[in-house]
Amino acid sequence: MTDWLENDLVQRNLITAEKMKEAQAEQEKSGEPLEKVLVQKGYVREEDLARILADRFKLPFIRFSKFLIAREVIEKVTPKIALHFKIVPVKATNQVLTIAMADPQNLQMMDEIRIALRSRYRIEPVVATQSDILSALKRYYGLAAETVEGMLEKEKEKAEQPSPTEQAGDKEIEIDDAEKMAGDASIVKLVNQVILEAWRKRATDIHIEPYRRKLQLRYRVDGILYPSEVPEHIRRFLPAIISRIKIMSNLNIVERRLPQDGRASIRIGKEKMDLRISILPTPYGESIVIRILPTSMLFDLKELGLSDSNRKVLEEMILRPYGIIFVTGPTGAGKSTTLYASLSRINQPERKIITIEDPIEYELEGITQIQVMPQIGLTFAQGLRSMLRHDPDVMMVGEVRDYETAELAVRIALTGHLVFSTLHTNDAASAVTRLLDMGVDPFLIVSSTECIIAQRLVRIICKKCKCEDKREVPPELLREIKEMMPDKSREIKFWVGAGCEECNHSGYHGRTGIHEFFVLSSKTQKLIMAKSSADDIKHAAMEDGMTTLRYDGWMKVLEGVTTVDEILRVTEVTADEENIA
Repeated sequence: MTDWLENDLVQRNLITAEKMKEAQAEQEKSGEPLEKVLVQKGYVREEDLARILADRFKLPFIRFSKFLIAREVIEKVTPKIALHFKIVPVKATNQVLTIAMADPQNLQMMDEIRIALRSRYRIEPVVATQSDILSALKRYYGLAAETVEGMLEKEKEKAEQPSPTEQAGDKEIEIDDAEKMAGDASIVKLVNQVILEAWRKRATDIHIEPYRRKLQLRYRVDGILYPSEVPEHIRRFLPAIISRIKIMSNLNIVERRLPQDGRASIRIGKEKMDLRISILPTPYGESIVIRILPTSMLFDLKELGLSDSNRKVLEEMILRPYGIIFVTGPTGAGKSTTLYASLSRINQPERKIITIEDPIEYELEGITQIQVMPQIGLTFAQGLRSMLRHDPDVMMVGEVRDYETAELAVRIALTGHLVFSTLHTNDAASAVTRLLDMGVDPFLIVSSTECIIAQRLVRIICKKCKCEDKREVPPELLREIKEMMPDKSREIKFWVGAGCEECNHSGYHGRTGIHEFFVLSSKTQKLIMAKSSADDIKHAAMEDGMTTLRYDGWMKVLEGVTTVDEILRVTEVTADEENIA
């Protein structure tokens, strides 16, 4: 970029002369283009730079979010050319092909594009931001489109030189072929690109799902699955992709009929990640889910989203010498994170802490962790018995699934040990009836259980695009929220995320917890002894002052942490909550 860019930015009051000098000094040190330095330091928005560039060359500025590009237009430029030059075809009319690019002043690149296209079309450029172009390339050509196209070209070249034993037409890739292809640089690159894209999107899971005529790739970000565009022909490389992932995770590459589970470690930049791989057979090929976990993570009670009163209760409970603390909720509700944070808080040299888990999600230094292995007889119940011989002060049971494990856990809590565990129930009171259904004696429950915590995860509004939500809230919801507010005269404002690049246009960035703390009282203990229903126990707990998941959720809405839609998505109002304000 020349001096005119600096002058334009200062004249339009988009940057001060002082900041421009700072950016120029940084540019001289790093050797990076000035415009890149300006954006990285946050001095100028990428869109402002692109608009100045468009004005300078008297070209239109476009945003891809404003329109859809026809498939026949996209097909006029191959993925290889589009991804190499970072261009997107926008329109094709009257022998004119309109192409979006970030740097139209690069005349040499324009000439190379014309030669590469070998087209009867005349090229007309328009300007778009670099990030917008990269997003459009993934959207219209699919993730790793260039890699897939290169693999197809290799396959075509191989087909033009058939071996004597090869049959005409398409052939299914056999296991031997898939194993050989799994080590091919293109397949390795393709799998790496899928994992790297997941890391960039902050995804916790990658889902690769085969169907009759297509392969679907989805990423779970902040608890929600988002489809990712992939090239149409990626489906034919599924056996090789699966073989590559199996090799990474030391799984049986020949076995395609049975489920398999494995793990692998990868490094992205300076960050090391653990991959948990699960493979299931389906009629159209094997389906894969890859969970991405950082190898080290800081667990802090302050980061769980607990209200001040709930955190105070938890701090008190985890410092008790004995008893059992249950955390309940569905899969993916953050139960393990709460348990890890609690264990980290009390992890001291003078305490012996042992856990038995399935699987071990994070490694905690100073804590002995055991992996359940039912195939060799190491169940939760068997592990618990063995753990007692190691003189523990604190024990964690990953999940109570059956009567044997439940009874052992509560009896151990009665013999001078602090026990943590999880249950799959909808709310805290239902945990009691779940234990009763398993056959645990009511006396054991009331004698051992200190606290039951129900929790859910809700998405946090993106701070970068947060704005006031002007949509009308249904009167019954508004009334429910006002009834729960300590200060009913307070003005109510709702917030929402408009959607931006930072949050992948979802309006959310990250998650936090909402909680329901059920501390047993003499009143609720009597109801448990009488084997009362979960509704009766919950009603009594609320009369004792228990705040529900719904209440905690509305408090986070009023604080501007999350949205009304999120609370409605993860909670439901009960008759007790309607009757008790």
